[in-house]
Amino acid sequence: MIDFLMDIMRFDSTSGLENDLARHIASKHKPEGSECFIQETDEKRLNVFFKFGQPEIIFCSHLDTVPPYIPPSRDSNIIYGRGSCDAKGQLAYLLEAARQLNSEGHSNFGVLMVSGEEDGSQGAIRANREMKGLDYVIIGEPTGNKLVTASKGNLLVKINFYGKSCHSGYPEKGDSAFKRMIEFFDRLRELKFPRDRVLDKTTYNVGKLESPNAQNVISDFVTCKIFFRTTFVTDKSIKNKLNSIADDKTELEFVYGDEPMKFYTIEGFNTTVVSFGTDAPSFTNVKNKILYGPGDIIDAHTSGECVRISDLYKAVEDVKLIYKKVINEN
Repeated sequence: MIDFLMDIMRFDSTSGLENDLARHIASKHKPEGSECFIQETDEKRLNVFFKFGQPEIIFCSHLDTVPPYIPPSRDSNIIYGRGSCDAKGQLAYLLEAARQLNSEGHSNFGVLMVSGEEDGSQGAIRANREMKGLDYVIIGEPTGNKLVTASKGNLLVKINFYGKSCHSGYPEKGDSAFKRMIEFFDRLRELKFPRDRVLDKTTYNVGKLESPNAQNVISDFVTCKIFFRTTFVTDKSIKNKLNSIADDKTELEFVYGDEPMKFYTIEGFNTTVVSFGTDAPSFTNVKNKILYGPGDIIDAHTSGECVRISDLYKAVEDVKLIYKKVINEN
């Protein structure tokens, strides 16, 4: 398992660059007793699927990572580098669990490695076409070796602010799009979002702020994106709230969004809730979604990303137990 993880972390699989890694895993790491299938998304990105018999449950995580690439390193109990916990460490423990289950005589599951989780879940959307009637998917993400009961939703909004350019020495002759943006965010800060008893606060982050104007020209156009983390009590209301504070020179584009989710849980495991998104909403053909994995989400997407080796081995034993419990329930 550790050798496999260190091997796949040598690949820069930043979102959009997963295909070389997918081909490498398919050709070099096919588990004994499995069939290997390559799935191609509409965007020509690749998934890898190892099938053991006729699957009743799928173990799934993602091939892609956020930038920048950080090569792997390790000490006696910690593996460092991009993807160590999000999510190549997840792929490693799930594949190891599959190998062990197969060696114990089980053959009704699959291991799915998808592309594009970090930028739109293209791989999961593609894989979902083949998952009709499936009862369970276990999604590997860094949850601190706890089962997740619920996760926040999300909403990505692109906002264009329009104005009229002029010489910055005579600002009264123009109409500043940048000023319009500031006033919009002043109104946004005044909005009240009720707390959710399960998922707590609704939060948002602003990024991709761009304006083409020179520093000595009043801006006639500014664009940015807002990414909301939504809760059960706010998810349906945010679009209306944003429309209510936008003037006639402010254009809102609701790019995509996923609703908050409740996950399937099993007695005997510690549980938690999370604020991050996963591929789970894309698996519409699967009845029960289970979210679990080693590592701390606080370390993910940072320069210090890491995972404890002991947590990887615990995850193998935990997911085997989860598998056996849900299969016995059926």
